[in-house]
Amino acid sequence: MQKVSLSFVVFGAICAVSCGAATLQEDFSSNPADRGWLAFGQTNLFSWNATNQNLEVTWDSSQANSYYYHPLRTVLGKGDNFGLEFDLRLLDISTNTRSGPFEIAIGFLNFAEATAATFQRGSGVSPANGPRDLVELDYFPAGYYAGFGDVAPSLSPTAVSADNGFASGFDLIELTTNDLFHVSLTYSSSNQTLHTMITRNGAPFGPIDDVSLGTNFGDFRVDTVSINSYSDSGDDYDSVLAHGVVDNLVVTTPSSPVDQVAGQWSGGRWQVLVSSQPNWLYTLERTTDFVSWQALPGSVAGSGTALVLMDTNAPATAAFYRVRADRP
Repeated sequence: MQKVSLSFVVFGAICAVSCGAATLQEDFSSNPADRGWLAFGQTNLFSWNATNQNLEVTWDSSQANSYYYHPLRTVLGKGDNFGLEFDLRLLDISTNTRSGPFEIAIGFLNFAEATAATFQRGSGVSPANGPRDLVELDYFPAGYYAGFGDVAPSLSPTAVSADNGFASGFDLIELTTNDLFHVSLTYSSSNQTLHTMITRNGAPFGPIDDVSLGTNFGDFRVDTVSINSYSDSGDDYDSVLAHGVVDNLVVTTPSSPVDQVAGQWSGGRWQVLVSSQPNWLYTLERTTDFVSWQALPGSVAGSGTALVLMDTNAPATAAFYRVRADRP
């Protein structure tokens, strides 16, 4: 399970806590590191430009997997509605050490999986090393395959399930260099569809075909928004080297699964009221020393309404409580 925990109340007191917003906005007007943005891997591939107030990015598949990322305050699955918008201006893009096209990517990932030594984006469907738990926009430059010929540029909204299943669509369309593209990537849980809208220099661009997950697609768990420079390790034919800038990034997600919390006495027992969301399991935990936490019995499935969690056997000494939300 993916877990989100919040420590919130001292035994015998009442409080209310609001945590996690539904929107993350980043215009790079000041140092994004001050707002929780981080770099992983080849960190020199990402550079904040203080003068132009944007993020300069190099996508180089000859390097190790590298990410410029921000953790979400939640875990997203196919039962959630969420979206991502950003501006992208490519300065140059081409194949690199191999003549086949490899992707540049921006989207959502599962950070623990994407940073594992076995993660190979270029492996595709592969039980051993193939990618898992991704929702992203992939763009491939023009390329060439010996024995086949030229390959046109293509754009592919893509979702990858926890069991390495793929849902994607390839539109033969070019993101021309030095033009300003605004990308909107929206996932709707009601029809399990990834919808993409793009403008170029303010004018409509596309259209881009929707991507539906399909009846055999499993589920995904993503917890991070990220600008991804993937390694082409595991791909014997493709590569990419690109430079560009990313700006005006907006992430929309459901609010934190533990959003509003209040504690109070009721009939001589300590109880907690917590706002809940569907597809989450809520557990009250207790500690007396902040060294070990005990999960109390009576976990409750989220319903979209307030839940009551209760300690029916509170210790005589002071205790501290927190709510844990698990994503099954």
